[in-house]
Amino acid sequence: MEIINQSVKKRRQDKILELISRYELETQEELADRLRSLGYQVTQATVSRDIRELKLSKIPVGKGRQKYVAFTQDDERLGDKYIRVLKEGYVSMALAQNLLVMKTVSGMAMAVAAAVDALKMEEIVGCIAGDNTIMMAMRSVKEAEAVMDKIGRMIEH
Repeated sequence: MEIINQSVKKRRQDKILELISRYELETQEELADRLRSLGYQVTQATVSRDIRELKLSKIPVGKGRQKYVAFTQDDERLGDKYIRVLKEGYVSMALAQNLLVMKTVSGMAMAVAAAVDALKMEEIVGCIAGDNTIMMAMRSVKEAEAVMDKIGRMIEH
């Protein structure tokens, strides 16, 4: 029985990690509702326990909202550094269909592109950087708009 429970718990926690990487989930209730909609029988207490065990954190996403993320201690420090590089190098962004073109301070494009890559936004298929310009490719216009929005929120904070 214990092995079965551990297997169910592992699948549920893996699903939680997948959900928070795909959606901006702000509350335990939102997370529990998503899990229930996928057939997981969870209570708020179960979700709360999973959040603690997975060491999930909340980060700001703009307009007073937050979302759950999974960081290790090292990832959290590095994530802050990547965002700082992004903020320091950023000049502007523009959409061109499914491409996002970012202008940077001269000589900073490679560092900013590396920081963007390190942030592991699943929508980004790849980045190419020159001296002061980065071209990011996404699969769709919708994903490009989402990346532009995410980067915009990171720069605002």
